[in-house]
Amino acid sequence: MEELRIVELPEVDRPLREDVRRLGALVGELLAEQLGAAFLDEVESIRGAAIRRRERGARTDLLADALAGHAPARAEQLTRAFSTYFQVVNAAERVHRVRRRREYERAGAAPQPGGLRAVLAELRDAGVGSGEMAAWLARLDIEPVFTAHPTEAVRRSLLEKEQAMVRALAADIDGDRTPQERAGDWGAVRMALTAGWQTAEHSNVRPAVADEIEHVGFYLMDVLYRVVPVFYETLEAALAETYGHAVAVPPLLRFASWVGGDMDGNPNVGADTVTESLATQRAAVMERHGAELGRLGRLLSQTLGCVAVDHAVIDRAEAYRSLQPEAAARLRPRHAEMPYRVLFYLMRARVQAAARGHAGGYANAAELSADLALVSDSLRANRGEHAGLFRVRRLERRVQTFGFHLARLDVRQHAGVHARDVAQALGDNDWAARDARAQALALAPYAAGTKRLAHTATGEVAGVAAVFRVLAATRQRGDAAAIGAYVISMSRSAADVLAVLALARAAGLVEDGHVPLDIAPLFETVDDLRSAPATLGSLLDDPVWRAHLAARGNRQLVMLGYSDSNKDGGILASRWALQRAQVELSELAQARGIELTYFHGRGGSVSRGGGKTERAVMAAPRGSVAGRLRVTEQGEVIHQKYGMRALALRTLEQTVGAVLRASTRPRPADPREAPWRDLMAALAEGGRREYRGLVFEDPDFADYFRAATPIDVIERLRIGSRPPRRAGAGSIDELRAIPWVFAWSQNRCNLPAWYGVGSALDAQAARGNADAIAGMARDWPFFRTLLDDVDMVLAKSDLDIYERYSRLAGALHGRYFPRIAVEFARTRAWMLKLKGASEPLEGDPRLARSIRLRNPYVDPMSLMQADLLARWRGAGRPDGELLSALVATVNGIARGVQNTG
Repeated sequence: MEELRIVELPEVDRPLREDVRRLGALVGELLAEQLGAAFLDEVESIRGAAIRRRERGARTDLLADALAGHAPARAEQLTRAFSTYFQVVNAAERVHRVRRRREYERAGAAPQPGGLRAVLAELRDAGVGSGEMAAWLARLDIEPVFTAHPTEAVRRSLLEKEQAMVRALAADIDGDRTPQERAGDWGAVRMALTAGWQTAEHSNVRPAVADEIEHVGFYLMDVLYRVVPVFYETLEAALAETYGHAVAVPPLLRFASWVGGDMDGNPNVGADTVTESLATQRAAVMERHGAELGRLGRLLSQTLGCVAVDHAVIDRAEAYRSLQPEAAARLRPRHAEMPYRVLFYLMRARVQAAARGHAGGYANAAELSADLALVSDSLRANRGEHAGLFRVRRLERRVQTFGFHLARLDVRQHAGVHARDVAQALGDNDWAARDARAQALALAPYAAGTKRLAHTATGEVAGVAAVFRVLAATRQRGDAAAIGAYVISMSRSAADVLAVLALARAAGLVEDGHVPLDIAPLFETVDDLRSAPATLGSLLDDPVWRAHLAARGNRQLVMLGYSDSNKDGGILASRWALQRAQVELSELAQARGIELTYFHGRGGSVSRGGGKTERAVMAAPRGSVAGRLRVTEQGEVIHQKYGMRALALRTLEQTVGAVLRASTRPRPADPREAPWRDLMAALAEGGRREYRGLVFEDPDFADYFRAATPIDVIERLRIGSRPPRRAGAGSIDELRAIPWVFAWSQNRCNLPAWYGVGSALDAQAARGNADAIAGMARDWPFFRTLLDDVDMVLAKSDLDIYERYSRLAGALHGRYFPRIAVEFARTRAWMLKLKGASEPLEGDPRLARSIRLRNPYVDPMSLMQADLLARWRGAGRPDGELLSALVATVNGIARGVQNTG
């Protein structure tokens, strides 16, 4: 379908060109088969018009007129046709990334940039010896946190079909398949595409939390469970190559999830979903462990008399016969001389008993790990290095990483809910009016355990208490590793944190006199981030909290919110508030003798802190990483990073490599940073003033936003269990950050990611700071990363198409569109000037080409969406065909532009 000759690709990308060409032709055959040759001709005509608009400057009106007035069913079919193209291009690009990695490895020369071999060699050359490296590896704690995402529209059934297509493409990644094998591969691609076409992209039923648990489980079980041992093997090999000898690699990677535990503003989440999520994850990972144990038992057929086996293995098997008499009775007599096989059979029985809650099961994953270590030691001591040790070590790594819980479950609730719970428990109707200091003093005896808050049987208090009781029961069952952090949204005082401590004690979540829970304040708005050091300082001054921290190893977790801070103050104010908060919080933690870990609440889009993790880590304040990284992974970003095993491996390599670089050899201090910080503070304030002046201080902007974006369609989507609003009817304040950003990406404006940047830069340049700004852009990683992100968003934006949406606002269009267009042009001019470029993304040609390839398919969907919006609203926003077609355009545009929410 796509004429790739209009987009020049370098020689190294020729295989990608060929894959896309063949896949495009396959999509054309699919469309002709399913909807007829005339439909394919129409698609090609529209695509040609879209290319002429982009490549030859044809007027947008010509393309828009050709797309206007389609019957809803036809518009939906056209949208799905263009969306199918994205599916195949996205798959081809992912496979090509794997191909490029293999080419680096095959060349045997310079290692792939960002990979572990490259990072370790760089650090060795910078003076990091193997002893120092081993010490840092022992400190590393990397924890991606998967979250449910209301703009992630890919169904699991379609994910599985896409995986089948990717596997078929990857089978011929080296071009050495026979003609018959290649025909079979392309037949598999055609089957996956056709079955996907005949599957609805979205359900008419809003997904339950259980569906979201299954969705995240796809990546954890189908991808990461397989990849984690390979990652450790890659790291061990890179260390040995770098230092000339083996370097021990302790467990340094784990995963967490918010699915089923994120109660903030979601009435569908509570104690029942926490219980369901914990149980579902436990059952899934224990079933997989059991299957692996069964495979190992079949592999390790070593027979006494042929090879020695440590007596500890034989003794352990005998002990387990008494623990699992029924399983022992099923052992075949002819296997009696095969100690490993017998032991693994009984180990599997113990895992199954633990999963069912029966007697004789493992009490925890550590017991299983100990058994695997016992076998590893025996194999190592008895010439078994090449007789199964490799496979046993792989399962050891999996059990160390995933335990019996798969991923730690975080719980999140809004500080306001806790405050209402406390007020109800104390019978204090004036609680909310009391100042933070008075609240903290009143909470102290309850948080310390000398008094206990009263219980009520109904309302929010009962709901929060029920969650704490589930967490207590989970720990009592031996699953302490299954419980992650308790995150407090909109934390603004020490009292907000002490309230959770008091409520947990009241519900019985107490062990040895202490609450066994890591409680993390979440600082979200710009003002909250600015006040974060004072808030944490007052918390650390509280003797009750310091006693709690002492019981937790003097480790404090703080979550930083990228989404709400950007929605609140614009990108300049948000990024700077986040940067300064980390600097000041780190200084505070060091002075108070606590170990501080930042939990970065990033989304997929630039507006929500999205971007390449390794760049963000390297741009973080000096000393703030310190071997630890906890970060959310959301929406389409999960699919991009973890949708294929090879890509998941690359993601883990880049993340760990960046953390090692930032921790062991942080960038040297630059004396220019002091004046740069002052200038950045002025830029942030100027950007915030411009952004808030438009978004929050203009009383009619909310009406314009609702008219010029498809937010009313997004609010009707059934693709997430969480409502799009915390409360309220139509205010921007109460709208969640994800749909706010999503709506602006749909109309191709992407306003939250750049608005106010140009004005702020203009103002400071007028004050004589143009040279300083240029120096910041060239030499300050923080500022350079920020500009890179803005540059990327501008490249994905299209103000001609956005104008079509803006006109839907009637008279408000003339008031707001010119102002927004001027700021866009101002910001774009600054990006080009600071980067010395003539076009956006000139320094990232691969991404620029990728966007350019997709535009002829995104543009028609956007213009159809604007037309359908006008008709749907004119008809009174009914359910039915128009809404169904609009939902298809939302899904299609999201797939095309990526980084949406």
